Amino acid sequence: MMRSAAVVGTGLIGTSVALALTARGITVYLRDADPTAARTAAALGAGLDEAPPAGGVDLAVLAVPPNRIGSTLKECQDAGLAHSYTDVGSVKEQPLRDIEVLGCDISRYIGGHPLAGRERSGPLAARADLFDGRPWVLTPSRDTDTETLNRALEMVALCRAVPVVMEPRAHDHAVALVSHAPHLVSALMAARLEDAADTATRLAGQGVRDVTRIAGSDPRLWIEILGANATAVADVLAGLADDLNETVTSLRALAAEDEAKRLSGTEGITGILRRGNAGHARIPGKHGAPAARYDAVPVVVGDQPGELARLFADVGASGVNIEDMTIDHSPGRPAGLVELMVDPAAAEGLVVDLRRKGWNVQR
Repeated sequence: MMRSAAVVGTGLIGTSVALALTARGITVYLRDADPTAARTAAALGAGLDEAPPAGGVDLAVLAVPPNRIGSTLKECQDAGLAHSYTDVGSVKEQPLRDIEVLGCDISRYIGGHPLAGRERSGPLAARADLFDGRPWVLTPSRDTDTETLNRALEMVALCRAVPVVMEPRAHDHAVALVSHAPHLVSALMAARLEDAADTATRLAGQGVRDVTRIAGSDPRLWIEILGANATAVADVLAGLADDLNETVTSLRALAAEDEAKRLSGTEGITGILRRGNAGHARIPGKHGAPAARYDAVPVVVGDQPGELARLFADVGASGVNIEDMTIDHSPGRPAGLVELMVDPAAAEGLVVDLRRKGWNVQR
């Protein structure tokens, strides 16, 4: 059993790992190039801001940018920091090449990537439950020994994440598709708003908020991530660019006076929307299960303390589980539209109950 660990890098992910391990009884030692960050993490209860024991800890977690994983592993192995090592970088191929070039002991290293995060960064944004139920990819090389793999699996279990074993290249292509390219697409859409008229941005609703939400992340972090996985991300965006060109052509045709062109444009746009439906349906639902269909129950909620809690309490009293929700704030008045996603079989009964309790249900 793992009894001790070291976390090198006390940002959001590193401190969250340390908090999760400490909560499970593991003795965690914290290291960071910025002593203030390590002290902050220690003050939050993430571990000890002091030198680890001379014999080394069971596992060291390298929570540093992808381009520093190789050099950090070399430094830590030379110092005898731990018996086994892993990292939390979002790219896996380039760090492994760096590690090989630097002559590190690859048998005691396994790549890792928890697919969890927040828009905020730094130790103050960390949470012990950040990884609960989230996938945590492990990318053992052909040289990774069994003990190191088992320690990494134990760490993932202690963080209450779900282990997924992949090859480094397969991982990088997968995250290019589901994480890195979507971030750039979000940034590109948000960039359209930079010089938009105020009259346009004041009309922004939940749709544009959803599309641009992740565009608020730290550019300094993302240039490191994208630089380490640039080719795979470029391949995804090249395919997207082809689709965009076809979509633009179809939209131009849709606006044409010629009926045949309009028909062609309709078919093109219908095709891309249907492909979008099919792709969206492949995104896993709650707890990794197949995506389920829910009904939306839109409720107007006043912007006063306790209103949202009162709504949740009334829904709970109706015996209905809220599967998901969104909040769309009204720009012109102190209220918002809360969309409660519920089981279709329960939707109509919930509407009746909420209206009886005085709620303004927009359905």
